[in-house]
Amino acid sequence: PDVFNVLLQLLDDGRLTDGQGRTVDFKNTIVVMTSNIGSQKIQEMTEAGAEDWEIEAAVRDLVRRGPGADLSGKQGSEGDEFRARFDLAMHQGFMRPELLNRIDETVVFHRLGRDALTRIVDIQLAHLRERLADREMELSVTDEAKELVAKEGWDPAFGARPLKRTIQQRIENPLASKILAGEFGPGDVVVVGAQGPTIVFSKAGSGE
Repeated sequence: PDVFNVLLQLLDDGRLTDGQGRTVDFKNTIVVMTSNIGSQKIQEMTEAGAEDWEIEAAVRDLVRRGPGADLSGKQGSEGDEFRARFDLAMHQGFMRPELLNRIDETVVFHRLGRDALTRIVDIQLAHLRERLADREMELSVTDEAKELVAKEGWDPAFGARPLKRTIQQRIENPLASKILAGEFGPGDVVVVGAQGPTIVFSKAGSGE
């Protein structure tokens, strides 16, 4: 694709020229590129119990050395199949060897663990706490509720992307309805808990 020709100019010369002859200097720029090539296989290797270093070794060998990289040994048939998929992607024009040779570092992202998902839940809930603070209310969420939301908001194909929507549907929307109904108001501490698969809301004293 033409975009890779543009990237070659950017990574080779450190500058980019548009169709009108205008040039932008990229010499002091860090370029970060992401790709999901091999993501399905990474997921399969993870589910099969492969170690993180084994998965990273497979990906780094493929990206840095290109087609024909020796993935024998620890990766076995897993690495052979992974390499075949990567070779196919390159033959289809997605990744060119001359582009790969200009990449300085490859970072492999593994599937999110439970601790990471819980931290993402905390980040999303922090935004809700800020909005409630504007209404002079506080928010307390139990670990059980966080784990329930994290479990429901994680998808094998999309990772944690549905998590924000799950928090909105399971916590934000019901809480908004309760606030409108007058169940919670200024000075209240809203406690969000879990009873089995159900998210429950209760009120604690502002001093607790």
